[in-house]
Amino acid sequence: MIITKYTLDNIAGKNVVTPDNALLNLPEKVLQFGTGVLLRGLPDYFIDKANRQGSFNGRVVVVKSTSKGDLSDFHAQDALYTICIRGIENGEPVEQNILSSAISRVMSAESEWDGILDVARDPNVQVVISNTTEVGIVLVNESIQQNPPASFPAKLLAVLYARYEALGEHEHADLVVIATELIPDNGAKLAEIVNKLIGYNRLEPAFIAWFDEHVRFCNSLVDRIVPGTPDSAALSKIQDELGYEDNLLIMAEPYRLWAIEGDAHVSRLLSLEDADHGVIVKEDIEIYRELKVRLLNGSHTLASGIAYLSGIQTVSDAMSDEKLKSYITNVMHTEIIPAIPYDIKGNEAVDFAKAVLDRFANPYIEHLWINITFQYTMKVKIRVIPVLLKYYQLFNKVPSHIALGFAAYLRFMRITEKKDGKHYGNANGKAYLVTDDRAEYFYDKSVLADKDYVNAVLRDIELWGTDLSALKGFVQAVEENYRYISEYGMIETSV
Repeated sequence: MIITKYTLDNIAGKNVVTPDNALLNLPEKVLQFGTGVLLRGLPDYFIDKANRQGSFNGRVVVVKSTSKGDLSDFHAQDALYTICIRGIENGEPVEQNILSSAISRVMSAESEWDGILDVARDPNVQVVISNTTEVGIVLVNESIQQNPPASFPAKLLAVLYARYEALGEHEHADLVVIATELIPDNGAKLAEIVNKLIGYNRLEPAFIAWFDEHVRFCNSLVDRIVPGTPDSAALSKIQDELGYEDNLLIMAEPYRLWAIEGDAHVSRLLSLEDADHGVIVKEDIEIYRELKVRLLNGSHTLASGIAYLSGIQTVSDAMSDEKLKSYITNVMHTEIIPAIPYDIKGNEAVDFAKAVLDRFANPYIEHLWINITFQYTMKVKIRVIPVLLKYYQLFNKVPSHIALGFAAYLRFMRITEKKDGKHYGNANGKAYLVTDDRAEYFYDKSVLADKDYVNAVLRDIELWGTDLSALKGFVQAVEENYRYISEYGMIETSV
């Protein structure tokens, strides 16, 4: 049995939260650009939850902007889909299945553009959400009169112009545009491009005045691992338990955060914060970006070389290894939290670190350490160096865990072979691919002796934006850890 609105009453499984029929008839209040699993597993999850609690009372019209893929599964299932939440929260296992009715319909920009503009004209619509990837937030000078425009910002401007023409100064003309693309200042960058397109299209001053008064662009930060559809064996097992087929089923971890940069007016239009603590609307959301980049991403980066060189394949496996789990815990609490380059009050950082440990331990998500080493150098520079410099500013001594993580990074980046334009390292007698824009740089350094190699890299101002040898004792600490790793192996090196 495939799940549809007509088969809801026939669900045999008892371990799934299903929607009431009334939720299927709520008005459409959100226009969403993107059909991906992150949007369905995070913003749409919050909307569905708020609908069940009676606080948002609106559904989502999803726009499929590209020609890739098809919409047959959405049409066949009346856009219903299951979110299977698996993982650990507050140290306890979580297993929950939610049949989401957040989405009312999915429309193709390519073939239903006029209908999408009709949605824009609806005064019930209050929110536009986008996740078109960082490639989508680009300026393409084009007419918004195309059917449809090619780029996402031009599509958005066409939507806004249609709303302006239809509603003008209607009391419900206000619209909040929330970008969730994984780039800094995503909403501000989208607004900047839309403003340039207004000029390119020579739109009238009355529209510009309306645009400035009625449209709010918000930066936002999304954080939830949503792996999507599980493999066929796992999917079959889940569907047997649920009692129905679902070709749109997705997996998600328990942790969820949608931090939106906005004021009280934005908060009021969204009406989502009371539904779940994971929705936060504040005028400054930089703290959440810092916590994520430093504690989650930073500890990932520092531990990735240590874990991979130790022969540990996945993040969850690392949390079953007492030495590595202790390293991750200690580097977060003793070196990263005290030196986050942002004013963080109270226990926010400690609470976030606790959630990070739960997320790392999630056995349902296979996060490979080798994948985390992708663009390793860039990640160290962005995620670790600011913390390292702040730590020295505050304490003027070597952060021993960061020094070890740096040594493991340098050992991982020690290129031993170049073949067919690709660079390889070697650990425990096994070659591995180094996927880093700086791989050729490290290949050039492979002729150096170990001590000279470590010194040359740490002193490279062009690479790091600073001379790390100026930090008292840091080079010596990294050298000593590197030597120990080279002589005795990562497993024997104290973490």
